[in-house]
Amino acid sequence: MTRILVVDDEPQILRALHINLRARRYDVEVAATGTAALKAAASHPPDLVVLDLGLPDLDGIEVIRGLRGWTTVPIIVLSGRAGSEDKVAALDAGADDYVTKPFGVDELLARIRAVTRRLGAGTEPASASVRVGRHTVDLADHAVTSDDGTEVKLTPTQWGVLEKLLRNPGKLVSQRQLLHDVWGPEYQNETNYLRQYMAQLRRKLEDDPARPRHLITEPGMGYRFRP
Repeated sequence: MTRILVVDDEPQILRALHINLRARRYDVEVAATGTAALKAAASHPPDLVVLDLGLPDLDGIEVIRGLRGWTTVPIIVLSGRAGSEDKVAALDAGADDYVTKPFGVDELLARIRAVTRRLGAGTEPASASVRVGRHTVDLADHAVTSDDGTEVKLTPTQWGVLEKLLRNPGKLVSQRQLLHDVWGPEYQNETNYLRQYMAQLRRKLEDDPARPRHLITEPGMGYRFRP
């Protein structure tokens, strides 16, 4: 059973999400503060976190960074902050998706299903080990190691994008195909997602993110992994 940690300081939202998620057979834990959320995640690691940014003690961005210090668990931000700067900050901190309040429960459930699909997506290639610059990517174990032995942590969504490209070396993967396969068919027009995640992957894997040699943008068409 998928375990979801819901973090929000509004009791009615916590109650509604607890009821709706439990009705769909998710194991649900709730927290009303950032401190309580970090403690809950550490003591009983969730499979997915739904997180409000406007918490009374810690900013949600701080909670994301605290989680990303030790886990790659998927994080869906649920926030009344609709500005693009807030979305970019959350995605850059390590969030996997962003839902703006007010929201429909059906939309949130669709996002949860999309993230869970990413966790189990992919079939194993003939060679599960791929070189990306100074890094070795093990697609079977979902591990990235640099040549000096340092582990590079990726979120599930970052993995979904990277894996799709690495399994198609040298081939153009269209924006629509990436969005469909990684996020789901309902996200095929969300090209801003791809720009954010490609920028994150380049910062982690390319020697010079501004002049990538391996994770290439084909303007107006899509992306390509150049071995």
